[in-house]
Amino acid sequence: MLLLLNTYPLLVSEDLVFRSKATNLQGSVSVMVNALSGLDRLTEESVSGAMSVAAEAGLSRILVTDAAGRVLYDTRETGGAVGSVALYTEIVQALMGYDAFSCTYRDGAFRSRASSPVLYRNQIIGAVYAYEYDTEQAALLAGLQGNLLRLSAMVGGAVLVLSLILSKALTRKIGRLLTAIRQVREGAYSHRADIRGRDEIAQIGQEFNSLTDRLQTTETARRRFVSDASHELKTPLAAIRLLSDSILQTEAMDPETTREFVADIGREAERLSRITEDLLRLTRLDSGVLEPPAAVDVLPVLEQVLRMMNLVAQEKGVDLTYSAGEDCVVWAARDEIHQVIYNLVDNAVKYSASGGSVQVALFREEDRTVRLTVSDNGAGIPEADLPRIFERFYRVDKARSRAAGGTGLGLAIVSDTVKRRGGAVEAANRPGGGAVFTVQWPGWEGRTSG
Repeated sequence: MLLLLNTYPLLVSEDLVFRSKATNLQGSVSVMVNALSGLDRLTEESVSGAMSVAAEAGLSRILVTDAAGRVLYDTRETGGAVGSVALYTEIVQALMGYDAFSCTYRDGAFRSRASSPVLYRNQIIGAVYAYEYDTEQAALLAGLQGNLLRLSAMVGGAVLVLSLILSKALTRKIGRLLTAIRQVREGAYSHRADIRGRDEIAQIGQEFNSLTDRLQTTETARRRFVSDASHELKTPLAAIRLLSDSILQTEAMDPETTREFVADIGREAERLSRITEDLLRLTRLDSGVLEPPAAVDVLPVLEQVLRMMNLVAQEKGVDLTYSAGEDCVVWAARDEIHQVIYNLVDNAVKYSASGGSVQVALFREEDRTVRLTVSDNGAGIPEADLPRIFERFYRVDKARSRAAGGTGLGLAIVSDTVKRRGGAVEAANRPGGGAVFTVQWPGWEGRTSG
């Protein structure tokens, strides 16, 4: 832009001066040609008399030649060329019958030259040559050039200062962002990038902080999960070790006590196996490894689960009933549906007192959502625990949960499994007492086969 500012205006101004010079100088030459056109022959005396108008032209030099190029008139006071032959290019062109003009700008002056032939009865009898040396307009052009240079210097300085300020501000923000990235990379997930403003760097900083928040949440959950998993695995392992050491270190242990200890070891091993299976299932869910989905009618799966759970409910004295509607088809995997229903019904039966009841309902709503509810009339869930009921290893009553054989992962598996298929699950307390778990799946719009 600065280069254009310093060249284009000067070139345009110079071209305007050239055009103005051509018009004015050729006009002056035409006046002098008209003054000489009435002569049938050009001589020094006749030309001097006819060129009285030349003094009013204000030109630097005027030459008049005959047809042979010999100078008959010269306005230069010293070193005049009268009597000699002029071989200027413009004069030669004029004697050939052409009007000629040239103008140059150098060394702080405009040098303009113009010539025209003098005709008598269509015969060239001579030529008029005019030369102008102009420093005034050259000074104006030089002044314009100087002003443009000063303006360019000020603009360049302002742009340089502004660029330095913006560059410093930009690099400072980028430096803060890089520092924050290094801090988070080293494990300081609580560190945040302090970048203010509304530009793109500030927006990147905000996105980075949001990502760091998620990383911190994920890392906190991971550490808690590892800690809880280690604790849950440690408990049955410690029991197994204690029981086995008791058997080995006790001499002459009676067979009945030994069988009890071995039975306890078996129960702890079974519990350890359940925890391991649940952990593997959650790991597959976290990694996104899912069975290929298909159109699954939920009712046959529900009936299969209830047939399995009826014996457990009868042994505990719990009344297990269900009601179901038609066309409850979802797009999922059959084993997933089985796992969800089994965990919810098993959980309801385990924590129901003898003489209690568990009701299961399955129906399709008007918006094609398939809804499953599992409710009981037990003690319910404390309100403070409801928001965390689907967290991994979270238990409302830890002692009671372990005594019932729970791993603390069943509801977490239910929640993750349902959400992976676009559904939702929630827990609430019933107004009359007890808890109710509600699962919603998007209904499938196609047709089942078989």
